[in-house]
Amino acid sequence: MDPRRYIAVDLGAESGRVMLGTLEGEKLALAEIFRFENGPLEIDGSLRWDFDELFSNVKTGIGMAMKAAGGRAEGIAVDSWGVDFGLVDSGGRLIENPYHYRDGRTDTMMEQAFRLIPKKRLYEITGLQFLQFNSIYQLLAYRLQGPEVLERADKMLFMADLVGYFLCGQAYAEYTLASTSQLLDAAGRCWSGEVLEKTQIPRRILPRIVNPGTVVGRLRGDICGELGCEPARVIAAASHDTAAAVAAVPAEGESWAYLSSGTWSLMGIESPVPIITDASFEQSFTNEGGVAGTIRFLKNIMGLWLLQECRRTWQQQGKEYSYDELTEMARKAEPFKARIDPNHGEFLAPGDMPGKINAHLRQTGQKEIAGHGQMARVILESLAFEYRCVMNVIEMITAKPVEVLHIVGGGTKNTLLCRFAASATGKRVVTGPVEATAAGNVLVQAMATGGVADLAGARRIVRNSFELRRYEPGEIDSWPVS
Repeated sequence: MDPRRYIAVDLGAESGRVMLGTLEGEKLALAEIFRFENGPLEIDGSLRWDFDELFSNVKTGIGMAMKAAGGRAEGIAVDSWGVDFGLVDSGGRLIENPYHYRDGRTDTMMEQAFRLIPKKRLYEITGLQFLQFNSIYQLLAYRLQGPEVLERADKMLFMADLVGYFLCGQAYAEYTLASTSQLLDAAGRCWSGEVLEKTQIPRRILPRIVNPGTVVGRLRGDICGELGCEPARVIAAASHDTAAAVAAVPAEGESWAYLSSGTWSLMGIESPVPIITDASFEQSFTNEGGVAGTIRFLKNIMGLWLLQECRRTWQQQGKEYSYDELTEMARKAEPFKARIDPNHGEFLAPGDMPGKINAHLRQTGQKEIAGHGQMARVILESLAFEYRCVMNVIEMITAKPVEVLHIVGGGTKNTLLCRFAASATGKRVVTGPVEATAAGNVLVQAMATGGVADLAGARRIVRNSFELRRYEPGEIDSWPVS
C-alpha cells in the first residue's frame, strides 16, 4: 500500500507548527516541517492574537509540507486551543484581531451572565466548567462593551476554524471546538436556543456545526497558486487540540483516564454521554466533545504555564534556564516544602509568576520561596497533588475505578512530573506520544478519508508507532496522604 500523507497545522498558545504525517499500513511517522512563535500582542491595553502573522506562518508551513510531500497531500487540518474566536463580516473580512483568552475584559462577565441565566441552569444545559474566558463570556463582553463590533459580525469562527475558513472559504464550527464555548447544548450537541435567548447573543453569527472528520472544502485556488500545490482537501478533524490529543491516547479497554499535559493540564475520562450531575457541577467538571461520538469528561488545571511564566520572569532577571535544567534543580530540591493551588485565580494572567506564588504562599500561611529549583519543585508537586484530587473525584462521580493514567503531550518530557503523578495518584502511568495532538489530527483525517477504519484502529496505530514509557506508583516513596 502506498503511503498516505497528511498535513497537520497545530496551533498552540506559545507556538505553532506544521507537521507532515505519513501513514503506511499500521505505522504513523510524524515530521515537524515548520515551527513559529505565537504569542499575544498588547494593543491599547488589550491582549490580542496577530492573525495576519499567524496565517502567513500557516501558509509558509503548508507550502513547505507540500514540497516535502511532493506537492500532494490527502488532507490538511488545523487544531488549536479552545474558546477564542474571530469575527468575520459579510464580505468575509476579519473585523479585528481576535482577543486572547487571558485578556482581562471578561473579569466580571460571569457575574453578568448569571444575572441573565442562573449558574446551575447554565451548567445543566452546557455541562461546561465555569472559566471566565469561555466564549460565552467573551461574547457577552462584546455585547456589553463593544456592541458595534458584534453588529458588524456575520460569523463567529473559533481559531482553528478561522484558519480553515481562510484556507478553503467555508464557514463552520467543528464540534469539539464548539463544545468549549458554553453555548452548546451538551445533550443535543447543537447551539442552545435558551442560552442564546437569555444572554441575547445573536444566533445569526453562529455557523453550522460539523462533526470531527468532516471534509469541509478544498484549498483555495489562489493559495494553491501561491504555494505551487494541488487543491488538497481541508478537513475539520478534531479542531480542539485536546480532542485531537485524546484521540491519540494509546489506550485499550475502559479503565483508564487521560492527562493532556502542557501549558494546561486537562485530566479526565472518555464517556459515551455527558455526565451532568450535582456532583459534577459542585466539582466544576466539564463535558467537551470528542471524536467518534465521545464526550471528554474532564477538569482543566492550570498546568505547566506556572513553570513557563516563572522561567520567563527569571530570564528577564538575567537567569537563563532550560526546562531540563529546571527539572534537575527541582529534583534536587527539598520535597514538600510548600503547596499551592495551581488554579488560583491570580495565576491566570501573565507576569511575575514567582511573585504571585509567594503572595499566595503568604496568604495561605506558608513561607515564601527564594530558590528557583525549590519553586519549580513546589509547582510540580502541587500539580501532582491536584491530579490526585481530580482522579479521586472522577472515581467518585463515575463509581468506576481507574487503573491506568495515560499522559500525552509535551509535558511527558518532564519525567519528574510523570513520576510525581504516578506516586500521587497511586496509578500506573503510561506516557506518550509527545506529539499526541499532531498524531490525533492526522489520524482523524485518515478516518475521514478511508485510511483508518475507526478510533480503535487509530489508537492501535499509535501503540505501534510511538515509544511509550511506564511509571509505577512506588518509584517515589513517602508521598503524603493528605
